Amino acid sequence: MSYHAPPMHPPAHTTNAVDLSEGRVLIVDDNTQNLELIQAFMESLPCQLSLAHDGLEALAQIEKDRPDLVLLDVMMPKMSGFEVCQRVKANPATRETIIIMVTALHELGDMERAVECGCDDFVSKPVNKVELLTRVRGLLSLRLLKKQMASFLADRGVD
Repeated sequence: MSYHAPPMHPPAHTTNAVDLSEGRVLIVDDNTQNLELIQAFMESLPCQLSLAHDGLEALAQIEKDRPDLVLLDVMMPKMSGFEVCQRVKANPATRETIIIMVTALHELGDMERAVECGCDDFVSKPVNKVELLTRVRGLLSLRLLKKQMASFLADRGVD
C-alpha cells in the first residue's frame, strides 16, 4: 500500500507581507519624458516617490533622504549612472540601497560595468511596466524586510 500526497495547489491569492508604503524610491533620469513615464508606472505601488534629474542631484537626495531603492538612468550629463552607483555602494551609510539601472545599453561590456559598480538589477528601455513593477516590488520588499530584521535585532541588542 502506498501513500500519495494530495496535489499542492498555489493559494488562490497571495498577500504581500511587506508594507510597501514604508518604502522610499528615487527615480533618476535626465530625460523629462522618461522620468514622467517611470513615475506614472510607479504610482500604482504604494511607496513614496521622489525624482532627480541628474547624477549630482541624485547623490544629494540619496545622502539626505536615504531611499530604499533607486531607479537609475545610466547615460546622464554631469555624472553617469555608473558613477552614481559606484559612489552609493562605496559609502557605508548608503551601500544597502537597492539600485536598478534603467538603460538603453545592451552591450555585454555595459552590463559588466554596471555589475562591477554594484548595481542590483537592470531594466531595459523602452521600459515594460509589468517588468519594472515586478522587479521593484520584489527588491523593495527584500530591502524593507532586511530593515525590519535589522531593527528587530537591534531592539534585542544583537549586532
